[in-house]
Amino acid sequence: MTSARIGKKTAGGISLDVEFSVPPGVTALFGPSGAGKTLILEALAGFATPDSGRILVDDALLFDAAAQVSVPPHRRACGYVAQRDGLFPHMTLRQNLAFAAHRSPRVERTRRVAEALERFQLGAAAAKRPQEIGPPEKLRGAVARALLSSPKLLLLDERGCGEALLRTIREAFPGPILLVTNDLDLCSAAAERLILLDAGRMVQSGPPRGVLDRPESVDAARVLGIPNVFECSIAALDPGRNSSRLEFSGFAINGPYAPGHFRGDRVWVTVWAEDLRVHAGETERRNNAVPVELVRVSRGVRTVRMEFAGGIFVDVPNEEYEGKKDSKSWQVEFVAEKVRVL
Repeated sequence: MTSARIGKKTAGGISLDVEFSVPPGVTALFGPSGAGKTLILEALAGFATPDSGRILVDDALLFDAAAQVSVPPHRRACGYVAQRDGLFPHMTLRQNLAFAAHRSPRVERTRRVAEALERFQLGAAAAKRPQEIGPPEKLRGAVARALLSSPKLLLLDERGCGEALLRTIREAFPGPILLVTNDLDLCSAAAERLILLDAGRMVQSGPPRGVLDRPESVDAARVLGIPNVFECSIAALDPGRNSSRLEFSGFAINGPYAPGHFRGDRVWVTVWAEDLRVHAGETERRNNAVPVELVRVSRGVRTVRMEFAGGIFVDVPNEEYEGKKDSKSWQVEFVAEKVRVL
């Protein structure tokens, strides 16, 4: 079992207070800059000392503030791939890997290094020093070196690790992986568990798809970057039809039933920008749609973000926007089953 309870105050103003476990597989840490993600990895690896708490990796006690136990980093069996390049610049990539496997007998070490070079597609870079290879090779080399040290926990900190590399890592390492990332698509595709962090505290955790689809609080929604977060009143509840009537400032819509709430309650609702529908040039009001005024447009690579008065944001494909952009009237339709009542 790998678990941690970490409390730490820093000079930078972060007050870290978290408790979590890391099962086998990928656990992703997601949150804004300054949320404490890197500090958590440093505390697990032994490069930062918590003020309070307890850390166990594979049931081995690495840190206990109350018992004054703190195992040094080199004895923690944690493979740490930090943001900065950690490969030794005076060694070739092959020598870097061999250094990590130095405890293995010579023949075994040679075999393991050769396997790592092949697994991580580093054969062409093996005889080069880190400064002579590109960032992707450096990252794969750092991961390979971390795994050759036979860790019980692998820590990966925001280095552009993609889905393909994570698959390769999982093939080589069946243990727990703690990944710091700013890529929600990667969290959804490659992680078994997602932990949301904000200002040094956990705001939600669980399977990525569940967290993304069902944020439990306004803080969680904002950490996820959901742009549509509104406060409203519950005007009616109909459990038989699994629906509610939600009144906002200036408009009302039908939403899902909100168990645990009563008529008149003030609640927050969230909806992803891609889960709203835009209708252009229509005079008759659609069901569950709101007449709106277009304020501004932001073009992305594949989608266009349309911002409407009242702080309503909708993402539409580029082609859809091109077909509607000259319209003088707009409606935004709220799909009831996509609206989340917090």
